[in-house]
Amino acid sequence: MKRKINYKYFVIAVVLVISSCKMDQVNPNAASDAQVLTTREGIIALSVGLRQYYSTTGLSNTMVSPSVTAREMKGVATFSNVIELEEGGANVSTPNANVLALWSSMQAEMGMCENIINYAPKASGLDAGTLSGIMAQAYLFKATALTELAMAFEEANLNTSITAPVQFVPRAQVFAYAISLLDLGIAAVKANPISTTFTTSIAGPDFDLVNSLYAYEARINLIAGDNQKALDNANLVDLTKTSKFDYSTLSPNPLYTVYNITKSYFPRAHFGLADSLYYPGDNRLSFYFTTPSNVINGDTVVTYAGFGASQTTSIPVYTPDEIRLIQAEATLRLNGSLTTALNLINAVRTQTSGDPFGVNAGLPAYSGPVTYAGLLEEVYKQRCAELYCSGLKWEDTRRFNRPAPPANSTERNRIFYPYPNQERINNPNTPVDPAI
Repeated sequence: MKRKINYKYFVIAVVLVISSCKMDQVNPNAASDAQVLTTREGIIALSVGLRQYYSTTGLSNTMVSPSVTAREMKGVATFSNVIELEEGGANVSTPNANVLALWSSMQAEMGMCENIINYAPKASGLDAGTLSGIMAQAYLFKATALTELAMAFEEANLNTSITAPVQFVPRAQVFAYAISLLDLGIAAVKANPISTTFTTSIAGPDFDLVNSLYAYEARINLIAGDNQKALDNANLVDLTKTSKFDYSTLSPNPLYTVYNITKSYFPRAHFGLADSLYYPGDNRLSFYFTTPSNVINGDTVVTYAGFGASQTTSIPVYTPDEIRLIQAEATLRLNGSLTTALNLINAVRTQTSGDPFGVNAGLPAYSGPVTYAGLLEEVYKQRCAELYCSGLKWEDTRRFNRPAPPANSTERNRIFYPYPNQERINNPNTPVDPAI
């Protein structure tokens, strides 16, 4: 897209908010965007702001609409955008507000990251360990935004622009570029370990940048089909540590707002899965859902708890069991040990306590066929339960070759989204929309 909003101005707003300045009048002494972006304070403010933006606005788009498309959530509001998402197929129109919000929020996130990447090395007063953390975080969130776009659209842009319409590339190329950014982030923190200043002033105690980089390397490489690199990076994640987005009443959890305040969507019972794909005794049912159930337009729905239980509930950047399931899947796809994969699956299935986020399945050990096909299907089942409403299932349905529309819409009702109408109006390079 030709980025009509210059996201460099976002940093000025962040700095003004942080300094608690009143904005009733224009301040003739206010810093220009160039001054803000070349100062230590401005870069730190934007670094805080880009993660804050993703954890609120970003997640409210990337964890909600794809969950409706992947049949985890049921759209119940009478707004046209919700009705279209729920119906899926050719009914999702190019002016759909949800599709536009997902696209534009990830473009905004990319723009902020690009400003950090371009300006932080030129800013005065940043020590090496603080700069490496700032750069690595920007690489991480730009890679994340790119990946979210590539999971929802057949093609996307690699960079934003305020001067010319951007070019689109196939999603495989988007994933590859996202991985290259994560490689840069890991190299940065290896060369100059993260400083205490970065941790205290930018990341906070609950966001673990280094383990998040390795976890996202594992996640995105798995999606991209590089199973060896996915496994190698998953093995580097310290499963004794966590990384999460924190919230407050002033900056509330976006899932709580969407599912428990506005209530335009409700969880489909049993993770939205057919009887053969979920286990009735799974304790994750009571983690993610509360009762009583209700029937809306023939579908049984419940109330979402899980990582949207309250305004202040934290959302994990990744979970330890996601990493174990990545290890199991990558091992299988590399034709590795069935026993190793089985042990990893059972570590997820049989856990009754100890998960740092409280996601404990409490199931008996796997008793199905210990074959490549049998264990791979079990990985899919466990991902559907463990990573419920994370925004990952839609992509999982592709990788596991699950039923697809138009023949079957039980596990996903679109292949990819159409490009937003606003993008097509502003950018002649916008590709042809997929049929479904």
